[in-house]
Amino acid sequence: MNSGESWSDETYAAAERALMHPFRDRALLLTCFTHKSYANAFGGRHNERLEFLGDAVLGLAVTEELFERSGADEGKLTEMRKGYVSQGALEKAEQKAGLMRFLRYSGGEDNVGGKTASNLFEAAVAGLYLDGGMAAVKQFLKKYLSGTDTGNYKSLLQEYVQERVQETPAYSTRETAEGFVCTVKALGRKASGTGASKKAAETEAAKSLLHIFTERT
Repeated sequence: MNSGESWSDETYAAAERALMHPFRDRALLLTCFTHKSYANAFGGRHNERLEFLGDAVLGLAVTEELFERSGADEGKLTEMRKGYVSQGALEKAEQKAGLMRFLRYSGGEDNVGGKTASNLFEAAVAGLYLDGGMAAVKQFLKKYLSGTDTGNYKSLLQEYVQERVQETPAYSTRETAEGFVCTVKALGRKASGTGASKKAAETEAAKSLLHIFTERT
């Protein structure tokens, strides 16, 4: 939205649906989606301070999840966390959530290149935290970030298995007309996953098997 027009009630509602949270503070919601270029041109607050807070909140939320789900050592946990909070991972998560369509900016698209998408995701996380607490943040991340194909499910599954036996999960992948199908076996159980690429299919398979184990736990 590269103009000075105000958001309509429909825009507020659509943004709240994307964030999976009804905001009590609509001014905060609007700030989440206001780029610095827009604020400079039309006034009001922009979202750079929220990006700062969102980066910290995101790191804590991901750290807590990995700490609870994996018994890996500090070095491995740090490596896995980087995969979730990297610029590429956040950009993929933003695309899944479709947040950029709500961004208010001014000038050409050159003003919103680079890290704009990942920064917007962080600002949205901060807004959720301030308005709805960590529960709202985790609900949002569970849908959009945790499912991002960063390879972490394979790492998490391997850590889970190696905590119990000295072996690694066995992957078997084949190509089909629709893409790839992968079956992974470990600890006497197996699960399958599909994807447009071999990596995506293996990730989905690892995710499915890990969920079987954690649900049993």
